[in-house]
Amino acid sequence: MRDYYEVLGVAHDAGQDEIKKAYRKLAHKYHPDKSGGDEKKFKEINEAYQVLSDPQRRSQYDQFGQTFSEGAAGFGDATGFGGFNYQDFQRGGFNFDFGDVDIGDIFSDFFGFGASSRKKRTRRTQGDDIEISLDIPFEEAYFGTERQVELYKRVKCDRCEGKGVEPGSKIETCAQCGGSGRISKVSQTFFGAFQQVAACPQCRGEGKRPEYYCSKCGGDGRVREYKKIKIKIPAGIVSGQTLEIEGQGEAGVFGGRSGNLYVHIQVLPHKLFRRQGNDLIIDMPISFTQAALGDKILIETLDGEMELKIPSGTQSGKIFKVQGYGMPQISSSERGDLLVKIKVVTPKRLTRRERKIFEELAREDGETANVEKKSPFSSPFYKKGKKDGFWH
Repeated sequence: MRDYYEVLGVAHDAGQDEIKKAYRKLAHKYHPDKSGGDEKKFKEINEAYQVLSDPQRRSQYDQFGQTFSEGAAGFGDATGFGGFNYQDFQRGGFNFDFGDVDIGDIFSDFFGFGASSRKKRTRRTQGDDIEISLDIPFEEAYFGTERQVELYKRVKCDRCEGKGVEPGSKIETCAQCGGSGRISKVSQTFFGAFQQVAACPQCRGEGKRPEYYCSKCGGDGRVREYKKIKIKIPAGIVSGQTLEIEGQGEAGVFGGRSGNLYVHIQVLPHKLFRRQGNDLIIDMPISFTQAALGDKILIETLDGEMELKIPSGTQSGKIFKVQGYGMPQISSSERGDLLVKIKVVTPKRLTRRERKIFEELAREDGETANVEKKSPFSSPFYKKGKKDGFWH
């Protein structure tokens, strides 16, 4: 058997992207359906790629080299060990009392053999989840919207329909494990030498493998492509909230379930409105005249303008509540309120007439203040002086 790295023409420290690129190039060159293709060479390329593209199988290959495939045939059945016989142990050949505990289950759990290891394991695993962040304007959080995003992710291969098998390729019994889906190796423990069973790296524990793996996805059943996904954003969504979209993550391996897409929403600030729970706050400037005499003013809402009555004598900082004009609640049909915070604006420049009017008002206010501050002891009924401890 040739060295798998040599078959693909890559170095022993090559990365996964480099290995996949080399495989695709060679697979297209030697595909049996093409003019000048080589079926034997194509099969050899597929075999090398299936081992080197899987980190676990590549690690086994790097550890055991070209002899690791001989493990399944080198030690016999999973119940036999060099220098130690599990069947004798189970029959009581060793004087250990385990009561009602099934020693077979114990050894199966610890060393990977026994009844449970004989079950062929499927490698259909769920695809990875994807997380993205999405910034939306304040108005979209208020009304709700639908956004479309484009993601570069793993999707089901359209050539093999996610099966990883080259169209028209036959399914064969795995030559490496003989159809058992397992390979064996010996481990030294304090009990002695034990035969340990692992999933066959060639057939992924299935016991069968295709004659040729898919030339597009390399047998993985997935390829990376750009996909457009629609995201429905509900009205009233809060900044920092995460939307979960089931099944829109990366495709699963060998037809496994796709992962989910998690969208982290960030609501951009508005130039007029601030959010407080489900209420909206807006600052509304008015003049001294409007505050003193009262007025009807137009205020902005996210649904358009509306009229608000300002009563006479309104003070700066006064808050008026407009019911039902706040943010909608996602879980119900209720809405928050719009809180209008009044800010009485001091004019920076006055006309002569305005100044005269304000000066007259100031004199009137001063006279009123003097009357209110006048001491009762200034009354002619009181004379300055103190007698018998009392003022007279």
